[in-house]
Amino acid sequence: MFRLKLVLRLAFVLALVAGILFGSAGRLDLPFFWAYLGVFAALGAVTLLTLRQDLLEERFNRRARGRDNLAFLRAAALTTFLAEWVLAGLDVGRLHVSDTIPGAVQGIALVSLAGAFGVWYWAMRVNPFFSPAVRVQTERGHHVVTTGPYAFVRHPGYAALTLLGLGGPLSLGSWYAALPHLALAALFFRRAAFEDRMLHAELDGYADYAERVRFRIVPGIW
Repeated sequence: MFRLKLVLRLAFVLALVAGILFGSAGRLDLPFFWAYLGVFAALGAVTLLTLRQDLLEERFNRRARGRDNLAFLRAAALTTFLAEWVLAGLDVGRLHVSDTIPGAVQGIALVSLAGAFGVWYWAMRVNPFFSPAVRVQTERGHHVVTTGPYAFVRHPGYAALTLLGLGGPLSLGSWYAALPHLALAALFFRRAAFEDRMLHAELDGYADYAERVRFRIVPGIW
């Protein structure tokens, strides 16, 4: 029943996103818009149907409390995505101000979006403590995870959302639609730094792990 509720919520969200995109564009003959929705639908369904239920319950716990302002981050993310969808719809469907992204680049961006979902999903598969809240989950036996994408960067979920996730707005075909994502990426970089300091101080073994895996989000840079 819990998973069914999440799948129904996903269907509602997809319908809402489609309404915003095509409503802003004023037309339906936009293949990359449909492909964008298809990527969201496919990978969203895989996530909801295959992840452990305890992790899903942690991920979708609206009352989750952490060390930072989770409510603000969620509001910022929602505002960012709304801005991306409206800007993309208006630009590609009506105004044609910055809808000059070549189709080949849109295709690469769409693959990047799928890759972002893939890395995000991979991180959740190997890390049972992949919570939206910045906290040490002592009640769930929290320990350091070093396998999967965590062997390359310490915060692969943030890496997927900030770097590969830029493919989302670009795949829609509007340069302007990518601008809100840059602001959200800055917030996630700041959050990763905050979370990293907390884990260094409070999670056994994390400091040693950080010595082995030196980079938080961007391999070779940061």
